[in-house]
Amino acid sequence: LSLQVGTNGVISTQDFPRETQYVDDDFPTDFPVVAPFLADLDTSGDRGNIYYRQDDSRDVLHRALGYIQAGFPRSAGAFEPTSAFIATWEDVGAFQEDPEPSTKLNTFQAVIAYNDEDTYTIFLYPDGGLQFLGTRPKESYNVQLELPARVGFSWGDGDDPKRDGLFHSLASSEQALRSLERESNTGIPGVWVFHVGSAERVEPGGGEGAAPAAPQSPPEHPNPGYSHPLSSHTALAQRPSHGARTPVLLGFVPGRREAQEPQPRGDGGTRQSHSSPSSYSSGHHGVGVEEDVHFNPDVFTYSAAGKETCAQHHGRCSPHAFCTDYAAGFCCHCRAAFYGNGRQCLPEGAVHRLNGKVSGSLRVGRASVRFQDVDLHAYIVGSDGRAYTAISGVPQPAARALLPLLPVGGLFAWLFALEEPGSENGFSITGAEFTQSLEVTFYPGGETVQVTQTAEGLGPDNYLSLRTHIQGEVPFLPENVTVHITPYKELYSYSSSAVTSSGQREYAVAAGTANQTLSYRLRQNITFSGCPHSRPPARQRLSVARAFALFDSHEHVLRYALAARIGPAPDDAENPAVSPCQDGTHTCEAPARCRPSAGAEYTCECPAGYRRDGRGCRDVDECAEGLSQCGPFSVCLNVPGSYRCECRGGYRPAGDGQACVPALAPPSDPCEAGRHPCAPGDRARCLSRGDGRATCECLPGYTGDGVHCSDVDECAESPCHPAAVCYNTPGSFSCRCRPGYAGDGFQCAYAVEGNPQRLTPCQHERMYPREVPPLGDGHVPQCDEQGRYRPLQCHGSSGHCCSGYCWCVDAAGQEIAGTRTAPGTTPPRCGSPEPTERPPSMCERWRQSLLEHYGGSPRRDQYVPQCEPSGDFTPLQCHGDSGYCWCVEQSGREIPGTRSEPGTTPPCLPSVAPPSVRPEPRPDVSPPATGTFLLYAQGQQIGYLPLNGTRLHKEAAKTLLSLHGSIVVGIDYDCREKMIYWTDVAGRSISRAGLEPGSEPETIISSGLISPEGLAVDHLRRAVFWTDSGLDRIERARLDGSERRVLFDTELVNPRAIAVDPVRGNLYWTDWNREAPKIETSTVNGANRRVLVHTDIGLPNGLTFDPFSKLLCWADAGTKHLECTFPDGTGRRVIQSNLNYPFSIISYANHFYHTDWRRDGVIAVNKETGAFTDEYLPEQRSHLYGITAVYPYCPGGK
Repeated sequence: LSLQVGTNGVISTQDFPRETQYVDDDFPTDFPVVAPFLADLDTSGDRGNIYYRQDDSRDVLHRALGYIQAGFPRSAGAFEPTSAFIATWEDVGAFQEDPEPSTKLNTFQAVIAYNDEDTYTIFLYPDGGLQFLGTRPKESYNVQLELPARVGFSWGDGDDPKRDGLFHSLASSEQALRSLERESNTGIPGVWVFHVGSAERVEPGGGEGAAPAAPQSPPEHPNPGYSHPLSSHTALAQRPSHGARTPVLLGFVPGRREAQEPQPRGDGGTRQSHSSPSSYSSGHHGVGVEEDVHFNPDVFTYSAAGKETCAQHHGRCSPHAFCTDYAAGFCCHCRAAFYGNGRQCLPEGAVHRLNGKVSGSLRVGRASVRFQDVDLHAYIVGSDGRAYTAISGVPQPAARALLPLLPVGGLFAWLFALEEPGSENGFSITGAEFTQSLEVTFYPGGETVQVTQTAEGLGPDNYLSLRTHIQGEVPFLPENVTVHITPYKELYSYSSSAVTSSGQREYAVAAGTANQTLSYRLRQNITFSGCPHSRPPARQRLSVARAFALFDSHEHVLRYALAARIGPAPDDAENPAVSPCQDGTHTCEAPARCRPSAGAEYTCECPAGYRRDGRGCRDVDECAEGLSQCGPFSVCLNVPGSYRCECRGGYRPAGDGQACVPALAPPSDPCEAGRHPCAPGDRARCLSRGDGRATCECLPGYTGDGVHCSDVDECAESPCHPAAVCYNTPGSFSCRCRPGYAGDGFQCAYAVEGNPQRLTPCQHERMYPREVPPLGDGHVPQCDEQGRYRPLQCHGSSGHCCSGYCWCVDAAGQEIAGTRTAPGTTPPRCGSPEPTERPPSMCERWRQSLLEHYGGSPRRDQYVPQCEPSGDFTPLQCHGDSGYCWCVEQSGREIPGTRSEPGTTPPCLPSVAPPSVRPEPRPDVSPPATGTFLLYAQGQQIGYLPLNGTRLHKEAAKTLLSLHGSIVVGIDYDCREKMIYWTDVAGRSISRAGLEPGSEPETIISSGLISPEGLAVDHLRRAVFWTDSGLDRIERARLDGSERRVLFDTELVNPRAIAVDPVRGNLYWTDWNREAPKIETSTVNGANRRVLVHTDIGLPNGLTFDPFSKLLCWADAGTKHLECTFPDGTGRRVIQSNLNYPFSIISYANHFYHTDWRRDGVIAVNKETGAFTDEYLPEQRSHLYGITAVYPYCPGGK
């Protein structure tokens, strides 16, 4: 097991992702973490240190055990730790861009104590150790807010990351963080203990009653085996305590502190082996520069396991290498005429081939392009450092845009560059297993793309295998352009496990006579597992010449070609003589290799596996000449420049890869041989386990242990229809309908005049009455002519009794509570009551008056008001068949700014709730399942629609919340408190409810509203924003309704949709004013108001901000378009141009989901292709309004 210690207050068992992928996010993280204080921390500029070590000294384990038993006095009573891993963050600060950093610094510690069976974790916060509680957002540093640190644990896996047990949060708010020093779950302020091993979830301490006394302080030296005293950096372990139960950190670095140099800021981490009790490290960003620690910019490898020797592990070396033992372990070195890192060796000067797969997700200009596992092939001429790369199957826009990205093929130029004297190419240092991370920023546009290339070793024919992933944004290049790559030189810096470089590259884009020179800046980092005893050059310079890139549109192949050599850095050698081997003027023929000598002298040498033949080299057949090292029972196969050994039939390779040993014969199958104890084959079956053993299993219809199986009497379970007879048979059963019935025995029906008819529930109950109780008080229902239950049911009607009780039933035959009458009294009146006639409404009177005025037959161009069945005005009114329509208020008055031209219907909202359906459902939450799901507003209810990936899981849809008398329009979700918020235009209010079972609505604003429509929640600022089309306002308030204020009340006509970007602090809204529709933006405080979009829009009903792509998108019911733009209004593009009548829209993953008034459903649209991929039509057919997505976590910017 290895551990990574990160700068940002976390420990993990995996490599850290990029900081922006986790440092600002809530739990759970995407990778496993133990987080004593997860925040954007910084140790640059000599601010603080990070120490770690593994310790099994008695005193340290005794103190750790005391803390553990203080939190778990009973369950940890028998626990005895055998080792402890200790990580300490001393005086670390928050990352700041200011030149003068803050003086507030934090100190804290994490201890993982364990044995072979169990593990406990301790978090320690000394008094005064936490001087700041949060850091600014990583991707939007200029936002004036701080994100609280997160403290706890996360497993980082599972289909549903919010499911219980996949994470445990101790603190994620300022109040909880402030109490870490003062409070505890052990009785010792600042000490927090957790049980993390041998359990399904993290178990916090303090749940087992009183804790024992605090552990005693250890002696001054934690490990008496160290001869050096503790350095001054252990002073915090003895800082003054406030009482006997103040926590004492378990020491820092035992022994002296080595000289250190500041390292560049990054996701620093530490890979810590758990096998050495006496190892330690310290350093900036968790990156120590100790004599047994090897630095690279991302992680540094520390290994102090028991010494490994060549005798144990020589098989790890290449067959063309020798193994050497050193004081702390072993290393492999390639033999003469071969080169590599010893674990993989290739013949010098030979031709090499490389195969791989390339995947990518790119934005090219305005287009998004994805490709998966397209083929990459490379051909390398090792004798002169030439590398040819071909990538096939990349879509054309991306392939052309990748032409300037020469580093994709440039990796192979560095890997197999021609070596100048005293220099080493990449393969000589990394071998065939490494990871390259490359970031390229193009100018002048600022587009950034990341490239990750992972080498996965050599195949049987010495083919290198590589996987490449490209992601980001690249400039668009039109067709028929050529790209010319300027030759370049680049410096590489080396450590024992990493290679880094950066530089500026230029390239020219030519189209006809036009020529433009552009550039990009790159930074790359190559990490590998190197031999600790090798001494690579500190710096080298790679020189690339004759570089070109082209895209073959006929074959759809992207090609790169380079010629490279590697030599000493400029300050290591002044004006070195240019050898013919370096400038390509030598006369050596492939595969011969040019070997430089003094001045312009050179020799041609044949690579290993070849022999000189005149001016050239011919392959040596090692198999025919007896030069192979193949062992007995193997066959030697000659390949160009080498050979390989294959085992004969019946043998398998031994551990050294050369010898062959007899293959183990598979054990015989007892089932086939009949050597098993199972019951006969008509009752049981034999199942082979593959290890010479078998298990027995009874066949369906039988029960037992497989050895003894007896028949199951299925008829005892009454599986047949009541009008059928069940017959049990060995291992099965059958059903037959009784005389007078027809069917298959599972379904039987009356055979009336030869036509079987299925019984209704009432007929079935009457034909097969329920079992009569002992007192003879049973009831036989009465059915009408159609077989339905009669609304009035009475005892005695069947002739069996004369109790005289009567009652009403519903359509399912269930008694309606409160309707039963006693014998001798008047039976209840059952069935639908006769409707009472209501007086005509204002709309109906006006309509009747105009109809009479028009003589009962108005012309097609004359206006007649449209009324709802309830008598209210229909929200949408139109003038005959002229096509002019407008929205009206409850009183029938036209709403200004809503009158539309022919061909466009304005999106009018009702202001009166529809009549309720009795009985009214209880207004509380029906809890949703975990995972990502959609919530939509539909009149008097909020619907729940889960997602399976991005597909609509329609079968699991249901009503989340019923709200009688409401018309819910706008809806959004607070991911912090897990509450939904909505606007109600009928109740003129804004309300909220939690997602816990039984949660009831709470109204937070109930006055000063006329028509509240769009609503957006800012989970970072704890604020809610809404539009009011009746008051023509944009307002904001705290999430509890307090601190309400108007942001804008001018230049608004019909404001509707609203969206917020919490991370950047921007607000966006639409105004569908028929005379001048627009989309506007401002800050969340109302500053910098401006119009983003005002052309080519009609009815912008829906608006959403995508927190992942950072795009603002809207659905337009006038133009029928779904469009997106960048937050500054640039980069506008159409995603889909054939919508029906969208109302609200939300973005999730690679899809949009919008409500549609034509379909009365939820429609899914793919972001990249614009295709309609799915739809959901609720059973209740009425308009759907707002829609939002509920994530199992808080996305950055949701």
